[in-house]
Amino acid sequence: MTLADEKDATSALDAKAHRPVTGIRPRDAASIILIDCSGGTPKVLMGRRGSGHVFMPDVYVFPGGKRDARDHALPFAADLDPAVMERLCLGPAAPIAPSRARALALAAMRELCEETGATFGGADGLPDLSRLRYVARAITPPGNVRRYDTRFFLAFCQETPIDLTHLADTQELQDIRWLDIGALSGLKLPRITQTVLEDVSELMAAYPDLPFGTPVSFYLMRHGRFVRSRL
Repeated sequence: MTLADEKDATSALDAKAHRPVTGIRPRDAASIILIDCSGGTPKVLMGRRGSGHVFMPDVYVFPGGKRDARDHALPFAADLDPAVMERLCLGPAAPIAPSRARALALAAMRELCEETGATFGGADGLPDLSRLRYVARAITPPGNVRRYDTRFFLAFCQETPIDLTHLADTQELQDIRWLDIGALSGLKLPRITQTVLEDVSELMAAYPDLPFGTPVSFYLMRHGRFVRSRL
């Protein structure tokens, strides 16, 4: 191989390495938006992803992560509200099984504990899914190194048996803190996180108690445009 051939081969490899990733299939994921209204002004629990993360480093997010295979088998104290289960199962395309919908909720609760040090406060120490609202769904656009089909759940501290007395930074999330839901302009937030928070603020202004059957916003890229529909 000549020097010119070597340069051509290297250039081809470099181009391939920097080519946008478009064929990655989104993986199921779930996040939990935990709201504390005890002080009058709603606050949300968030943390900063470490700089070593390949996906969304150094940004503030809700606790959450991908659904694991073991989430289907996790025990729970109470099941999802029927209205939440119905919306999770139907979706905009092919329906999913209730077991998969429940596993998404269990994944959100598991990630909350793993990423923040929270524990389940019920007598049996199991997650209570019955108070979870389903407020948004978003699919990571093509071209990212990771792609997720994320369902966003919401819970109010005052009605959810979760022990938050031992919140602490973890390998997944640092600077874990309660933040004023209406005053986050100074933080580095992913676009979808900011958008979902705006949706939640609007919903809570219209329906302070957030009924379980409220509309669910669905976000995805379609023909290069960021599109919102309702589930």
